[in-house]
Amino acid sequence: MTPPLAVDWSTIASLATAGGTLVLAIATFSSVRFGQRSTRLAERSTAIAERALLLGLRPVLVPSRVTDPPETVRFGEGRMVTVDGGMAAVEREGESYYFVIPLRNVGNGLAVLQAWRFLARRPDIDTPHAEPADHRRQTRDLYVPAGDVGFWQGAIREHDDPFRGGLREAFLAGEVLTVDLLYGDHEGGQLTISRFILTREQDGHWRPGVVRHWPLEGVDPRGR
Repeated sequence: MTPPLAVDWSTIASLATAGGTLVLAIATFSSVRFGQRSTRLAERSTAIAERALLLGLRPVLVPSRVTDPPETVRFGEGRMVTVDGGMAAVEREGESYYFVIPLRNVGNGLAVLQAWRFLARRPDIDTPHAEPADHRRQTRDLYVPAGDVGFWQGAIREHDDPFRGGLREAFLAGEVLTVDLLYGDHEGGQLTISRFILTREQDGHWRPGVVRHWPLEGVDPRGR
């Protein structure tokens, strides 16, 4: 008769402990993976929400409509310029030039105009904007409320002004002029550069158009 096998309880206990440890390790790994995935989803959702909020507050400037009221703008030396809605002003007095563009803010955030850059020609469509530091600061901030109208004004007076190159010839010939406007919200964020062109019509009046918007914060799908 075969004697009964002896039960090795210590071995069974060791195996049970090892199995329990393995199950615990698997559960812990799954929990960590789930937690990491949840964290990534939460971060992504937060980023999307923040992006949506910023887009909802971004100002976007375009020329005003022809049905908008005229804008009367005063320059530092006392010169007054009045411009109808949907039009622009390019005026010359001696060797000084004065520019006014009535604007409409089609975005949802207050626009604060900070600086500008002028070209006495129409650049190629692929010509990028200059760096913000290369734009000329406004003498004073100009405000355009969301869903409302305002204006931009600028002047070229000095003989050695770097923006003067080719201006006299372009003005006399009625060539297209270009103005890049740098603006953002009231806290200095949401920086955008919008490119406007000024075209003189046969009756001598100037009409503005906007051809490009560059958001300086975030990713521009068109690049610079």
